[in-house]
Formats: sequence, C-alpha cells, structure tokens
Amino acid sequence: MFHSRLHSFSRLMISLTLAAGLAALADGAKAQDKRQNTPGEFDFYVLSLSWSPSFCEEAAERGGRSQTQCSGRPYAFVVHGLWPQYESGFPEYCERPSPRLNRSIVSSMLDLMPAPGLIFNEWDKHGTCSGLADRSYFETIRKARAAIKIPAEYLDLSQAKTVAPAEVEEAFIKANPGLSNAAVSITCNRTRLSEVRICLSKDLQFRACEEIDRRACRRDQVTMPPIRGG
Repeated sequence: MFHSRLHSFSRLMISLTLAAGLAALADGAKAQDKRQNTPGEFDFYVLSLSWSPSFCEEAAERGGRSQTQCSGRPYAFVVHGLWPQYESGFPEYCERPSPRLNRSIVSSMLDLMPAPGLIFNEWDKHGTCSGLADRSYFETIRKARAAIKIPAEYLDLSQAKTVAPAEVEEAFIKANPGLSNAAVSITCNRTRLSEVRICLSKDLQFRACEEIDRRACRRDQVTMPPIRGG
C-alpha cells in the first residue's frame, strides 16, 4: 500500500512539473509574440559581411553562379545584410506583401551588395522588420558598413589562406577600436570561412550579443579562398 501511494505521488509530482514547464513555455511564447515580427520592435542589428570568394566557390560546386557577384570585379567582404535581432531569436518578413522596393535603390547598393536578388530578399526578410522606409534602411546599411574597417590583410587576398576563426576575429577587433570578442563572431561551413557578423545597437554602436556568439564557427582552422576576377 505504501509503495502504491508513493508511486501515485511520484506520478502526480511529475505531472505537475510537466504542467508547470509547459505553462512557462507558453508564457515565454506569449511574451515574445507581443512584438514578434512587429516592424521596428527589436533589440539590435547584426551586420553580416560575407567572404565573397567562399560564396562563389560554393555556388560553383552547386552548379550555379551569381553572375554579378562572381564574374565581374574582384569582391572580398561584401554585405550580406543588416538584420534586426531580439536578444533571443529574430523577426522576419514583418510586412506581407512587403512594400515594393524602388529599383533606383537596388542600383545604388550594388557596390556593397553585388546581387540584385540579394538586395530584394534582404528588404523583404529583414528590412521590413527595421521600422524604416526602404531608402532609410539601405542608408543605414551603408552607414553600418562605413563604420567597419576591414583588416588590411583581407583587402587583396591573392592566394588561399588558412586561418583560425579566432585569428580573423582578433584582426577585426584590432582594426576597429571599441569592438570586442562579445560583439563579433565568425561563421563557416565545412571547410571555408563564410561570414563575419558584427552586432550593433540601433544607433550603430558595437554591442555584445551572446546568442550570435554562440553560433560562431567551432572549427580550429578554415580556408579563405583568394579574391578572383577584375
């Protein structure tokens, strides 16, 4: 009888614990839903700088190429995007359908984001979450990119370079006073360096971002393919 009661008590406690956990998850979801995908309601930006030679080699391996980005002038780091973020998670596609993007804006951004399709996609997915009009959003991208100095050793990389992600991170920190390890992360695929992601406040000051840092490349070494074309 004692063991039967103890077993019933244990099952009751497990049920109560599970119920409490589910309630907490529901409360957390509700808290996020209050501003989920609401334009302008976010905590900070991530400026994502893509190593273009890695992108182009991967595109070639998949059997396709972005003609604009991979066949013309030699590109090193290009802007992938400026992404509104929450402390946990991020908004996306905050206006459906998204406001039509003026083609003159697309043309004006090709020096930083050398693929029209990318520019349209970034506006639809991320720009609509910024709370800014299209021209203001892309002006903000230009300001964010202008605030970042690319380390000299990556401006004209003529040969493939094997690097530790921490080495690239430190180079960016050294080149950008005020930038810290907590505000920058390096991403990679199986073998190549993919992107440098820098966290910025809404007024484009460096700021820490734990979640972005946790997603950083964990490989000891990666390759940076050389800059081609031109």
